[in-house]
Amino acid sequence: MSIHPIDYRYGSQEIREIFKEEKKLEYQLKVESALSETLAEFGIIPKSSAQIIKKRANLKFVKLKRVKEIEKKVKHEVVALVLALSEVCGKAKKYVHLTATSYDILDTALALQLKEATKILLKKGKKLLKVCLKICQSYKDLIMVGRTHGQHALPITLGFKFANFTHQIGESLIRIRENQKYILGKFSGAVGTQASQRILNLPEDFEDKLLKKLDLKKAEISTQVVARENLARVLADIVILAGTLEKIAKEIRNLQRTEIFEIAEPFSEKQVGSSAMPQKRNPWQSENICSNVKIIRSCILPCLENIALEHERDLTNSAAERTILPTIFVLMDDILERMTKILENLDVFPENMEKNLKLSKGRIFAEAILSQLVKKGAERQKSHQLLKELSFKAEREKREFKEVLMESKEIQKYLSQKEIEKVLQPENYLGFAIKKTEKIIKKWNSFLRQICL
Repeated sequence: MSIHPIDYRYGSQEIREIFKEEKKLEYQLKVESALSETLAEFGIIPKSSAQIIKKRANLKFVKLKRVKEIEKKVKHEVVALVLALSEVCGKAKKYVHLTATSYDILDTALALQLKEATKILLKKGKKLLKVCLKICQSYKDLIMVGRTHGQHALPITLGFKFANFTHQIGESLIRIRENQKYILGKFSGAVGTQASQRILNLPEDFEDKLLKKLDLKKAEISTQVVARENLARVLADIVILAGTLEKIAKEIRNLQRTEIFEIAEPFSEKQVGSSAMPQKRNPWQSENICSNVKIIRSCILPCLENIALEHERDLTNSAAERTILPTIFVLMDDILERMTKILENLDVFPENMEKNLKLSKGRIFAEAILSQLVKKGAERQKSHQLLKELSFKAEREKREFKEVLMESKEIQKYLSQKEIEKVLQPENYLGFAIKKTEKIIKKWNSFLRQICL
């Protein structure tokens, strides 16, 4: 019976498969196979023995159940693997694991695992980026109120809002792709000196040749393990991307509030919002994303703490990594897919955006009026104080800001009614919002055409 939700509730079968015990064993057997093959090429073991090991180093011959049986006795994960493989290799068994230390196998297998898992996240991130760009394009002219501190600030467009999100998603995908250079294997022995290889007269590039068979690059220098700074760099930018998705999810949740209701998650015909209240349309998908990002983010602390291993290594990273790696990757896979589905079918309510723009009765254009007054020669600080007083008066008396402005003799010195009416039009106070959105669309569409993630 499954215990952890990532076993049955979150993430795709594709990503969960990578972190299953059998798949992990398969990666390790691939490394053992590459080791024997490379040793044979350098004349250290017979080619016939290497062929046997290569043929038997797979899940058809080495069963997870048997590895676990041995591990219960020897209390050592890799020794159990080596003994289980040796059992099925006949006379070639004496060459299994020659020159290797445990973490030559484990860290190199981990690199294979991370490389495959990262490709899945990049593929799904690319799909999400495309969906965000479509929203930017579709709604680059759709005016809505921008908010700061939870208050109405100035007009923006929905496309501009999503252009900000899109840019950060794109930047994170670039970093995650580039961080693959930190996914490294190692075959440098018990303390990183390649001493066991050297005693057999193997050259320094033995490590390079072995890892090349696995399509991996080596750590330029390592102790018994690849430095955990590398893993921290890989995971940190995944966690940052998760934070961006949380930001989008929070925005959807807030804009779906009953009193705002400018955008909303898709809601299917048979979907139920509440077991008690039939009218409810809860943004549970966005809430789910925010909830799981908390878990993803919590995993970065032990990852950072794993950097400071003692001497040439200790084992304090191991147990933590067994938990944090599948957690980060499986939950990240889930929130990428979930966010993509939300945005593909996002409900947008322009009529509510227009209604909300008018809630302040024009007071959100106080800054625009201020700029026009200064442009006409008024003193800035004095005008700011005046507009503050007029704004509060309009709010207190529940009147249109335009009416209160027109009653002010100080305002009339500089601005006519026609000029005021022009300033109070939302489309006249968008700045470069549309132009900036178009630049973002062009930049990331170009990126998607040119770059293979």
